[in-house]
Amino acid sequence: MKRVLLKLSGEALAGDKKTGFDEPTVTQVANQVKQLVDSGIQVGIVIGGGNFWRGRTSETIERTKADQIGMLATVMNCIYVSEIFRSVGMMTQVLTPFECGNFSKLYSKDRVEKYFSKNMVVFFAGGTGHPYFSTDTATVLRAVEIEADVILLAKAIDGVYDSDPKVNKDAKKYDEISINDVVANKLAVVDLTASIMCMENKMPMMVFGLNEKNSIVNTVNGNFTGTKVTV
Repeated sequence: MKRVLLKLSGEALAGDKKTGFDEPTVTQVANQVKQLVDSGIQVGIVIGGGNFWRGRTSETIERTKADQIGMLATVMNCIYVSEIFRSVGMMTQVLTPFECGNFSKLYSKDRVEKYFSKNMVVFFAGGTGHPYFSTDTATVLRAVEIEADVILLAKAIDGVYDSDPKVNKDAKKYDEISINDVVANKLAVVDLTASIMCMENKMPMMVFGLNEKNSIVNTVNGNFTGTKVTV
């Protein structure tokens, strides 16, 4: 792998607290990503906002505004995680699809290439910049745009199952499954829009549990225990 797009679950970064940040968890992620960067792999990162906000659960706020709050939650996440990355010795930059004062730079493919050439980790904050699109969709969109080799999907769950393992203790975990089967069986690895984008643009995903020891490094180095979503 030369270039990867790592999607981090906001909830997974919160650890057992479920909200906010668990700094030891984030630092552990940073140390793993540093190993990738030091080995010459270019890393882009998208972070969900679920540790702060889930707009679809609100019955009071209009959807567009709820999604805008979610976009800002991802900006906060990226700024925080970016600083933890810097604390362990990496160079980083946060990009957003909308002006965000001096908190971030405006996203462009040229900027991404410039930062990658300087060995920097690039954070894609703010989703797509539009309501009705999730950070799943933003992940696939950015992965396709930057021509990533694969999406690394680090979740609170350790792979893709045929049903919700939190509900069904007999749920079956897949070692490998095609994106076509994910869509056909409504397995919700990522949302439907993101799944279709993966299918159309032949973007593979590797789904694994963030909280497993060295899960990011192991996934990149071939010692993979999650689910490979093929195209």
